[in-house]
Amino acid sequence: MNLFEFCYGLIHWLVDLVNNIWYRLGDWLPWWFGDFFTAVGDFASSHGHIAVMAILLEVLIIIIIALINVLNFIWLDRKYMGRMFDFYGPYYVGYRIGGWLQNLADGMKLFVKEIITPAKADRIGFFLAPVIFVGSSFLALATIPLGRQFYVGTNADPLSTGVEASALIAFAFFAIAPFSILIAGWSSNNKYTLIGGMRSAAQMMSYEIPMLLTVASVFLLAGSFGFMDIVDAQHDIWFGIPLFLGLVTFIVCLAAEVEIQPFDLPEAEAELVEGWTTEYCGMRFGLFMMTSYLRGYIGGALATALFLGGWHGPGFLPDPIWFLIKAYIVFVLIEWARWSLPRVRVDQILNIGWKRLLPMAILNLMVAVLLKTAGWF
Repeated sequence: MNLFEFCYGLIHWLVDLVNNIWYRLGDWLPWWFGDFFTAVGDFASSHGHIAVMAILLEVLIIIIIALINVLNFIWLDRKYMGRMFDFYGPYYVGYRIGGWLQNLADGMKLFVKEIITPAKADRIGFFLAPVIFVGSSFLALATIPLGRQFYVGTNADPLSTGVEASALIAFAFFAIAPFSILIAGWSSNNKYTLIGGMRSAAQMMSYEIPMLLTVASVFLLAGSFGFMDIVDAQHDIWFGIPLFLGLVTFIVCLAAEVEIQPFDLPEAEAELVEGWTTEYCGMRFGLFMMTSYLRGYIGGALATALFLGGWHGPGFLPDPIWFLIKAYIVFVLIEWARWSLPRVRVDQILNIGWKRLLPMAILNLMVAVLLKTAGWF
């Protein structure tokens, strides 16, 4: 049973239950009241509407799992940073479980703060930037399956639901965020936010091409643009072993995509106050911070699906658990680099992208071509 079949069966059972209750109450209610709910029940009972509600339930489950993982990533980042800097707290909320509930307390604090829009800001762009940033990240997340039977789909066959190009769709949504950052920096009408937005645009030009070349090598070996086929092609050997150079390049580009140190030039606090988020406050700022960790989770999931065998692992744990373990390992690796390396300059990141990452990505693509030509995959 996959996720869609589970959600479809659950919705169908709930609709039948509600219909039975409505029909039993029909004798005790006015005729017009009973006829109204009967019509609503008949409308909801049709298979097409149940399928739509099942897809919405799938999306809700994926979002809940993502938010729980985001809270875990924030907690893990704080604990890991504290250990590296020899700082142990205090976490007043939830100290018995390591301060995990402190994340919820911080989110509630941001939720009740006043949302202020600068007087001279472009209100449309200022409002749309967080919507695009958050929405595109969740759309990218919805395309990544956590297991062979755990994905957002419309029927029991994972290859007949448009998932054949899911990897392309994921990267298309994942690449929208830098444009929303540029919009946020420009629309805030602040020189620091504008510099941060322009830095994000320049940084994107340096790492996007090497990242796509490494992903192209994976597509070449798998012979498909879908996550299901890519993961299935790694049943015997992970792509990260023959394409180790591509794995390293992808993780470095991933750190630049997520904009964490040493590639956090758009948010350089020592230079640009808070970068492109300087003028944002309240829950808008909280959504930006939450989504940056969400993008870290998406990056770890992409690296897991493309190079680390996806959900393949020993059979004593479910597929989604193996997938999340690998994604967490990638996240910890990126965070280790974040708290260990100094921030690079703008000219340095351009040199890294064009003079280091691009040749490595081309060499990795040549290795993939040789392996494919030799018939090893």
